[in-house]
Amino acid sequence: MKKIAGIRFKPAGKIYDFESGAFVLKKGDYVIVETEQGLGFGFVVNPPRPVDEKDLDKPFKKIFRIATEEDFKKIEENIKVEKDAYDFCVGQVKELGLEMNLFSVESTFDSGKLTFFFTADGRVDFRQLVKELVKEFRTRIEMRQVGIRNQAKMCGGTGRCGRVICCSSFLGKFEPVSIRMAKEQGLSLNPTKISGQCGRLMCCLTYENETYRDLKKSVPKIGRTIEVDGRKGKVVRHNVIGGTITMRLEEDDQEVEVEIDEI
Repeated sequence: MKKIAGIRFKPAGKIYDFESGAFVLKKGDYVIVETEQGLGFGFVVNPPRPVDEKDLDKPFKKIFRIATEEDFKKIEENIKVEKDAYDFCVGQVKELGLEMNLFSVESTFDSGKLTFFFTADGRVDFRQLVKELVKEFRTRIEMRQVGIRNQAKMCGGTGRCGRVICCSSFLGKFEPVSIRMAKEQGLSLNPTKISGQCGRLMCCLTYENETYRDLKKSVPKIGRTIEVDGRKGKVVRHNVIGGTITMRLEEDDQEVEVEIDEI
């Protein structure tokens, strides 16, 4: 029976399915796999499982072997090459006067290609830069321009919550985030308070948004006049998580907090 295992190449990267063959693998094992770029170094996220019937005819690339000590040494060598390539490229960018922000370099496992990741406000003519890189490292070169959110995901960092930012620790893909979500949750609309390391709206604004929307369906909207215990007033604030709302009384213009169940 054909079995597949879920493999990741980066901590918060996409999970790819590979045919595991006769290998006995468990979560966390490091393996060498066949990829379109050649051999790749990854780790097991989902242990081997039988292939679903609907995917039996789907071609899966194979796990080549379990990683050895030599493979880990190769990774260390690649890291050194990546650092040297980064330093050299930064120098060339300055020398050529290119308006781009290089932030990462990645080497394939077999050192057959170097990929340079950068951000820029517009298109960059890096043809001369590529020539210098090929001349220096004698390998295939790829220049990849990415967005600011992808830069944060690749570089990592610590969020205002004190934890490693979500995109570099567990988020597999970015979900759309809007200012409406912040409004829905009654958060400050100050950009410095609801923006992440990337300068965009924080991804965590999406986590509780559906809960707030569901809870607010049974709560009178802000600005509506309601009556509680014979006192009339206008709704000025919601605290749906705490189960209360704040109303401004008509009789004396004072604000009082009442339980939603009392309305």
